[in-house]
Amino acid sequence: MRFKFAQTILILIGFCVSLQADPAPDLSGIYNVATLTPLERPEAFGNNLYLSEEEASRITEQAAAFDARASANSDPERSAPKLGANVGGYNMFWIDRGDSVVSLDGRFRTSIISNPQNGRIPRMTTEGRERLEGFLNGYRIIWRNPDPTTGKNTGTAWWLDETDGPGPYDDLEQRPLAERCIIGSRSTAGPPMLPNLYNNYKRIVQTKDSVMILVEMNHDARVIRMNAEHRPLGVRTWLGDSVGVWKDGVLVVETINFNSTPPLSGADENLHVTEYFQRTDEGLNYSFVVEDDTVWSESWGGEYFWPSVQEKVYEYACHEGNYAIGNIMRGARLLEREAL
Repeated sequence: MRFKFAQTILILIGFCVSLQADPAPDLSGIYNVATLTPLERPEAFGNNLYLSEEEASRITEQAAAFDARASANSDPERSAPKLGANVGGYNMFWIDRGDSVVSLDGRFRTSIISNPQNGRIPRMTTEGRERLEGFLNGYRIIWRNPDPTTGKNTGTAWWLDETDGPGPYDDLEQRPLAERCIIGSRSTAGPPMLPNLYNNYKRIVQTKDSVMILVEMNHDARVIRMNAEHRPLGVRTWLGDSVGVWKDGVLVVETINFNSTPPLSGADENLHVTEYFQRTDEGLNYSFVVEDDTVWSESWGGEYFWPSVQEKVYEYACHEGNYAIGNIMRGARLLEREAL
């Protein structure tokens, strides 16, 4: 009898302790982060963080009208493009930039960035500008049009005469990461995790020890280790090393240890990002702070809403990496044979 009584007391104590504990909210689910709100605020809005309802309606109506025009059927009788002309890439079938602007606390936003006050990424440091310029020069070699006068592809192996080191088509390693489908573009996997032109679903799977965010674009899987120590500085990755803690029901994530080319444009290995994930009835409030004094003159950050959706995140099939990259290399070899 005494044993049963003691057992009952222990059960009641455990129940009371569980009631007093502040359980972490469950972030698990699928979110669609597509939005018409730009990362940086258009200069016309100045320091104004908010849109009126009329301005927000006008933006959504204009976007819907544009999408309707761009989605119209092509003329089946149209002629073939001229030799060397740009045949185009993604059409509106692929693009999903959202159909509404960001609304937080019942007010529409002019930009995702809210700090600094002008809603724009701060000016870069001299070191940051020089580094970015060198990086972009490398991309200009990769993406440039051989004929600067007409802007058209001349169909020649121009790189044989214009590059001293490895050419842009010498091997797969010379091609951009997004073209090789290694990481998604526009910091969609982050951090910070930003909207993209398409493939904007994010799936969160949460356990006691970790939070995994599966990003639709390029199937990047970002793992946030909970209540852990950061890895040594020598262990660097594209998405960095993310460690999270719960503070008053908000998941706070600090990420460091990036490699020299993180997904965020202009950033380097000194990037430090702090993120905040707060569950709401209809989704997530997501905010972030970016710090890197070797690249930007001051820290900057913003926030936007992630609506919950009852959808699925399907396997990402990267056509460029699976098929086109082989043809890119074959075409380059053919042009080189013709030139030699």
